[in-house]
Amino acid sequence: MNTPSVPEVVEVEHAAIAAGDQPVIAPMLATLGEPPTGPGWAVEFKWDGYRGIAYCQGGRVRVLSRNQLDLTDRFPELRVLSEVVGGRTVVLDGEIVALGPDRRPSFQLLQRRTRHALGVRALRVAPVAYYVFDVLVVDGRPVWNRPYLERRAVLTALQLPGEHAIQVPPSFPDTEPATILHVAEQHELEGIVSKRVTSRYEPGRRSPAWVKTPLRRTQEVVVGGWKPGQGRRSGTVGSLLLGVYDETGLVYVGHVGTGFTDQALVDMRRRLARLRRSTSPFGTPVPREFARDAQWVEPVLVGEVEFRHWTTDHRLRHPSWRGLRDDLEPADVRHPGP
Repeated sequence: MNTPSVPEVVEVEHAAIAAGDQPVIAPMLATLGEPPTGPGWAVEFKWDGYRGIAYCQGGRVRVLSRNQLDLTDRFPELRVLSEVVGGRTVVLDGEIVALGPDRRPSFQLLQRRTRHALGVRALRVAPVAYYVFDVLVVDGRPVWNRPYLERRAVLTALQLPGEHAIQVPPSFPDTEPATILHVAEQHELEGIVSKRVTSRYEPGRRSPAWVKTPLRRTQEVVVGGWKPGQGRRSGTVGSLLLGVYDETGLVYVGHVGTGFTDQALVDMRRRLARLRRSTSPFGTPVPREFARDAQWVEPVLVGEVEFRHWTTDHRLRHPSWRGLRDDLEPADVRHPGP
């Protein structure tokens, strides 16, 4: 397939993880900000799940995470994409979400789903859907270099089903982003993403042409150590020591001891036992009260927390654990900046 020479489009020598001979495309990322004002924006709801690029060619489907982890076997419902697109060569961008009884995406349900083994039992834990919000390739031809509104028209022309494991969520062009944010809040959704209608898809770039406005503050974090629990948690994890990467390395940003289920604590203790090391992996000092009796680990586990806000000394205020994010690499976890 002939594709533009874009640095973020990674050619795979033997096409081992992409479908057929299609290149792997790094997803475009949004910047954090308040709802933009003025004309020229389209607004979408922000979905609480795993980002996935879907490669469809003939009867083959591969869905890759942001760090190019193959999610196809984990979410076998998504193989229906080959039928939905009629065997065409298509690359789609979207979010894999687990739907609760109220049909709203639930990150907690997605975490439960990923903890279960593959097979019928996993499918019963929580149904998943693939919310497609962009199209990058159609019939082997790239369309990511077209403006947003043109790509949405191409996506609509694919006629993906509405009530199905594969869905195209709505887009609201020429609507005030603040209005859609209010709707998202009423329906307890995660937030919104505002996109310039003239913008092209920029693979692998965190672009100001896409602005995400979450209703809940969340942050991806790297686990660098843990403190033993006391009382009811004696013999297990009391809290995790967290970091994010900046240009200097892994920076300590706080600890989290709430938000864990009993099962999550058991699973975390088992994972941490295999990662023990003798020295702190953080490039910045950890406060003495947390460094004392800390068990240091190799910084390979990525998780997500919900928190109140960043403090003036760049720490997470009142974080609560949401779950592991094995769809991300530690190097992907960056400080959001001012």
